[in-house]
Amino acid sequence: MKRVARIVTPFVIASFTMGSMPAMAAPSAVVDGMVTTQEAMSADQASADRERIAELLSRDDVRNQLVAQGVDPAEVEQRVAALSDQEVQQMNERLDQMPAGASSVVGVLFAVFVILLVTDLLGLTNVFPFTN
Repeated sequence: MKRVARIVTPFVIASFTMGSMPAMAAPSAVVDGMVTTQEAMSADQASADRERIAELLSRDDVRNQLVAQGVDPAEVEQRVAALSDQEVQQMNERLDQMPAGASSVVGVLFAVFVILLVTDLLGLTNVFPFTN
């Protein structure tokens, strides 16, 4: 029996080694620079969310409200550009939940204020000096 095991064991080891080769040689999406469908879809969604926020911030009534609140609109645009995709998605979801009409401008400003305040408290930005 030991003699048979000595003969069979190298073949079993070789077969397991060869069997695992395709898994090791399989191309990785990260290595090849390929993007998965899910990543492409989320990138498109993030881009659409950023465009929507940029359109909203470019409105005159929003800019006037920002200036009235003492916030530089250009600085807000820079801060929004610095947000991660997840934060932009959250901001866009909040915009969807707000009522339409004249009161939405105040709601948008409040959402921008809250986001900037939270990022200040986390130490990511320095917009409001009272958070230091």
